[in-house]
Amino acid sequence: MNSRSLPCSQAEIGSLFLFEKLAPDQLARLCREGRVEEFEPGPVYGEGEAATCFYVLLEGTLVLSRRIGDYDVEVNRTSSRGVYAGAFQSYLGDRLRQVYNSSLRVTEPSRFFVLPAETFAAIMREWFPMAVHLLEGLFFGTKSAQEAVGQRERLLALGSLSAGLTHELNNPAAAAVRATSALRERVAGMRHKLGTIAAGPYRRDSLETLVDVQERTAERVAKALTLSPLEASDREDAVSDWLEDHGIGDGWQLAPTFAQTGLDTDWLDQIAAVVDRDTLEGAVRWLNYTVETELLMNEIEESTTRISALVTAAKQYSQLDRAPYQVADVHELLDSTLLMVSAKIGPHITVVKDYDRSLPKIPAHPGELNQVWTNLIDNAVSAMNSTGADGTLTVRTAREGDHLLVEFQDTGPGVPVEIRDRVFDPFFTTKPVGEGTGLGLDISWRIIVNKHRGDLRFHSVPGDTRFQVRLPLASAEPPAPEEPS
Repeated sequence: MNSRSLPCSQAEIGSLFLFEKLAPDQLARLCREGRVEEFEPGPVYGEGEAATCFYVLLEGTLVLSRRIGDYDVEVNRTSSRGVYAGAFQSYLGDRLRQVYNSSLRVTEPSRFFVLPAETFAAIMREWFPMAVHLLEGLFFGTKSAQEAVGQRERLLALGSLSAGLTHELNNPAAAAVRATSALRERVAGMRHKLGTIAAGPYRRDSLETLVDVQERTAERVAKALTLSPLEASDREDAVSDWLEDHGIGDGWQLAPTFAQTGLDTDWLDQIAAVVDRDTLEGAVRWLNYTVETELLMNEIEESTTRISALVTAAKQYSQLDRAPYQVADVHELLDSTLLMVSAKIGPHITVVKDYDRSLPKIPAHPGELNQVWTNLIDNAVSAMNSTGADGTLTVRTAREGDHLLVEFQDTGPGVPVEIRDRVFDPFFTTKPVGEGTGLGLDISWRIIVNKHRGDLRFHSVPGDTRFQVRLPLASAEPPAPEEPS
């Protein structure tokens, strides 16, 4: 920073709109406790540095910028006398983290009236006590209101996700209960058949062979390939004919189970070769119980695995058992979020995952990124549902330089041109009353831009809307405390 001090003129600072109502003794105090500085083109202060001064432009051109990822994004450029920047919230004291919220630079030799932050705060409290109380109330009241509504937004999302999770858990749990009940019946039937076989005229070697066939049957069930409908029908007919030819009644009831698990007439021939014709039917029905038992155990395993996967996804989504800031796999976060909101997505929307699995893990706040994914997916689903037609949600990841891109593309009607400048504004929503708070995209923007130093933007035409999140692949320093709303 290259600057030089200049004399302070009460007449000059008194001509600024900020100070035009001040008395001569007040202007004299400003000149006495403040200073005028001229800066050469270049930076004046940087975003995130301790806010030590309040700056008022007297002459020249200033540029304010915000750091987004690896880029400085210009937010204001002006030559208007009297514009101010810097520690203009120092009157809030230690109740607010006093850092510069943006970077300030000048593009030509520029003069500023500069007041130390402590002096600015003291003068505000001394000269304008009522205004300070009003400003404090406005600042913290607005902040509290946004936090309260943001909390409500999170609770609404949690309620919706809980309902969806309950629905998703209920299906495999009910299937496991049904399969367990049926399994109990099959095991009881198997015990009965085993007793019948034990009392029958079986030779010892025949029983040993039959037990061996039973073991191989269980193995074949576990490795059974899925048949096409035509293949399954042909096999059922062949097995049914075999059972009928061998005098086994109601063979048509056994044939579908055998065919489903890959057991064919060759397998039945092995059974017939080791038992007498009089005991063949008992042996076949006993092995049928074996097949049904294996199928039911497979169903229970699949159901409980599904329940375990849902619980794991819920933990991954909520991040309850993990550190708030960590190195995370974005694809795991996306998958857990998609699973959690699957009930809300519904059957009319096809989800396509276009992931670049070679992408590395990134330093992030996973729980908050999941909140962003939820908001963006919810908006995409709502947009597509509004058309009444089937839609496609495409979730894509890719590498863009030093950033990781996460894109949510939907086939909805698009964002109307007249509201595109407002979609990230707090409390702005196009949803019906009671269905949205208007904070989803505002919260998402704060999480991505303020907390992760990333970027959130969108492109939209009818039938193709893409919300794009860009996150830094690496973090050079620990995350800073979140800026106040």
